[in-house]
Amino acid sequence: MIRFITAILLLIPVISYAAPVNYSLQPDRSEVGFVYTLQGAQNRGAMPVRSAQISIDLDRFEASAVDVTVDVSRARTGLIFATEALKAPSVLAARDHPTIRFQSTAIRANDPRNLSAGGQIDGLLTIRGVTRPVTLNAAVFRQHGTAEGDMSQLSFRISGAVQRSAFGATGYSDMVADEIQLDIAARVSSR
Repeated sequence: MIRFITAILLLIPVISYAAPVNYSLQPDRSEVGFVYTLQGAQNRGAMPVRSAQISIDLDRFEASAVDVTVDVSRARTGLIFATEALKAPSVLAARDHPTIRFQSTAIRANDPRNLSAGGQIDGLLTIRGVTRPVTLNAAVFRQHGTAEGDMSQLSFRISGAVQRSAFGATGYSDMVADEIQLDIAARVSSR
């Protein structure tokens, strides 16, 4: 009888979920980029990451979480006057609000078996002390040069758009378009 019960138990599929893995940002290989339109011409800028907490569950991607803080005071645009205007009280108010924070609330993969097929990250974005919900597009890849199946080093590509006026960043609206495109390349390694 015990052999029979043991045989039956072996036939029942066992569901096991791997625990989320904590990853550390590789800041020298990551860029939080943005594209803004100044007098009709597109320009690029970047801000360094101050801190990042990234937890990825490769078996249940929806159980993953991201919490990133960006350093506004060290933003750069490639144009000195545009960088100073970006930090001004009427735009990002860097003196009073030196960081921008994104906290994920939900993550959905387009194909859970192929994370490089992309997905969406819903979250709360805080700019100038104003928090609004946003949805960003993201894809995850193994870093170039890693062996197949090695998930210890990953690359993310994240994109989306925000209306700066929704966060009270209305300065220079006669020169700079309201929509800001996000173009983020991030590389992480497991701790």
